[in-house]
Amino acid sequence: MGKRIMTVDDSASVRQMVSFTLKGAGYEVVEASDGNDALTKLSGKPVSMIITDLNMPNLDGIGLIRSVRSHASHKFIPIIMLTTESQDSKKQEGKSAGATGWIVKPFKPEQLLAVIKRVLG
Repeated sequence: MGKRIMTVDDSASVRQMVSFTLKGAGYEVVEASDGNDALTKLSGKPVSMIITDLNMPNLDGIGLIRSVRSHASHKFIPIIMLTTESQDSKKQEGKSAGATGWIVKPFKPEQLLAVIKRVLG
């Protein structure tokens, strides 16, 4: 079975683009529209990695990371921020919350896949 990756973004077009890129590389994809949706779906099948936006309604990316990190069973899931934010203060906030990596949108599919391969091995 391929690795399952969750993509979390309030933009359907971004989720679609990330999904398309991941599925093309042989990954299984779970889509979530915001942090709350992601937490609900995480209680289902386990995922190998989470790729999340920062700015979302209901529960943003930082809140999602903190929530995921607070669950023992999800503590070590790699989490990549995929966002338009590129300020160092935001990156630091993400890192403090427990983000594994940071990719600034717009992204190149090969850049995303390279980061995933590096993180998942």
